[in-house]
Amino acid sequence: MDDVRKQLRDAAAEHRPDRERMLARVERGMERDAVDQLGAASRGRPRRPAPWLRIAGATAAVAGVFALGGYAVASLVQGEDPPPSTVGTPAAPDSPAGPSPSASTPDDENAGPSAPAEPAQPSGKATKGTPGKDAAPDTKRPPKKSDPPPSTRRLAPDAKSVEDGYLWSDGSVDPQSNDFWAQSTLTFKTGEPLTALSVELRVAQTGGVADTGNWRSLPADDFTVSVREEGDELVYRWTLKAGRTVPEGEHVFAGQYNHAEGGRDAGEDTYAAEATASGRKAAVRGDFARTS
Repeated sequence: MDDVRKQLRDAAAEHRPDRERMLARVERGMERDAVDQLGAASRGRPRRPAPWLRIAGATAAVAGVFALGGYAVASLVQGEDPPPSTVGTPAAPDSPAGPSPSASTPDDENAGPSAPAEPAQPSGKATKGTPGKDAAPDTKRPPKKSDPPPSTRRLAPDAKSVEDGYLWSDGSVDPQSNDFWAQSTLTFKTGEPLTALSVELRVAQTGGVADTGNWRSLPADDFTVSVREEGDELVYRWTLKAGRTVPEGEHVFAGQYNHAEGGRDAGEDTYAAEATASGRKAAVRGDFARTS
């Protein structure tokens, strides 16, 4: 294959077309056409197409043959296939149905660039400013003015005694308290099992009072416990969980806290409790002895 390409390359390089010979043949053909035209005119026959048209066509054909031949030789020498030829086709006439959707009209040209289409809204979602078909209604309501939640309501506000029916109570400061720390102890006695019980201890803020812990003699899992600051008081609260009971007997609740250095006066501290036994309610309230 390499020898064939080399021979073709050499032949193409040495080839020189004989232009004089080709022009001479064209001139002889033109002379024959002139004679034929004159003879046809003398005999009344229709004239054939002008000889120059035929000559131009013949010349173009010869040039095309040489061009294609040279291109084919070059392709073979270079070892490449000629690219596929394309044939131009005239544009189709306009359809009577009007321009295609992609064609531009004068109105489109004067209208400027079209605005991008808005994205479709997901189904079930509300558009801006308009509630959606499946959108959930707004269930928010302004808070109603009502009594404070039970967790912040003072227990037994109307109780005036440390004893009420089956419930008895007492409040004291643990003797182990010192100049920096103290424990307030609440003792309750009940003559009946309790199905509900809430106990509250309020320690006045006398300076540096801060929670350090709390405990109860009853099971810890039976109660929910909260410690919070409310005004000038540190408030402990124990609440018996639903379905739990407190057996009859004596029970202790205690709150522990730090305070400013020195002896602390517990005279402003208070406690309270509310209980239920056999459907009967009881409420007690008390305070602590003032330090002299």
